[in-house]
Amino acid sequence: MAKITYSKSGVDIDRIKKIQQKINKLILSTKNKYTPKFIAGHYGGFFNVSNQKLVAHCDGVGTKILVAQKLNKHDSIGIDAVAMNVNDIVCVGAKPIVGLDYIAIAKDDKALLEQIIKGIIKGCKMSNVALIGGETAIIPDMLQNPEDKIGYDLSFTVIGKLEKFLDGSKIKEGQVLIGLQSSGLHSNGFSLARKILDINKWSKKMLEPTRIYSPIALEILQSCKVSAFAHITGGAFSKLSRLIKFSGYGFYLEQMPQPKEIFAEIFNIVQDPFECYRTFNMGIGFVIVAPATETEKIFEIAKKHRIKSYEIGKTIAKKDVILNFDGKKISLLRG
Repeated sequence: MAKITYSKSGVDIDRIKKIQQKINKLILSTKNKYTPKFIAGHYGGFFNVSNQKLVAHCDGVGTKILVAQKLNKHDSIGIDAVAMNVNDIVCVGAKPIVGLDYIAIAKDDKALLEQIIKGIIKGCKMSNVALIGGETAIIPDMLQNPEDKIGYDLSFTVIGKLEKFLDGSKIKEGQVLIGLQSSGLHSNGFSLARKILDINKWSKKMLEPTRIYSPIALEILQSCKVSAFAHITGGAFSKLSRLIKFSGYGFYLEQMPQPKEIFAEIFNIVQDPFECYRTFNMGIGFVIVAPATETEKIFEIAKKHRIKSYEIGKTIAKKDVILNFDGKKISLLRG
């Protein structure tokens, strides 16, 4: 049997990262007087207006939309669009405040648009974000669907107020990694998941909305000493490498929770820990890096928010992201 990989499904993480590095150099050339702290390719873009430090971010939900189309259920996909953004900007210490949506659709279908907007509104309320505008574009020639469904794409932009700046520079060796449980696949890895899973069998779990972490993360930020946050999205746990360039330290995932439900099914099919933990969140959607003395306090806040939390590892001197799987150490950056 041929090895199942994310790159064979059409998404090559290593190639994408190289392209992003080139793009980031071009992005940096646009710096102006409102962007004194310009960090391209991080969890959010920083800018100042009248001495107010703000953060902005824009993201979509990828091919999870194709699952929503196949199952004809579109009332939660908007939550995903909001979550992908608010979860990102809180990683740099920003509180989400306002957002704008963009919906591109092949046909002006009122019922479908109402379902999509319903999810966006719910996501905004869950994250305390005011929806202040947006755009709906009708572009039939660009959005063809192979199953004769109404094609559409969706993205969201959020702007937040910087509360406490986080970039990972406060990370020290031996600090703990605390993982917050995900609600499911969230909004990444669907190019592969759609090909290996029975969508009808796993319909509920595949369309489970991305968990919104911004409220709990902001409370942890205010109540605890935190060195860094990481939202586990595209590239899964290799996403922790973003923090290495600021801290000089790496990460050892030494006690990840056992994969359950949909993740157990994925692992049974893929049979490769490197591929699974570099493509899917495998049950952990958000990671907190903090001194060991903060562990119990963080666990208490997670319990208050009814989110399961786990101590999943520690920071290390080696500049790598290493997974301990059945006693074998696997680099998620080098394979």
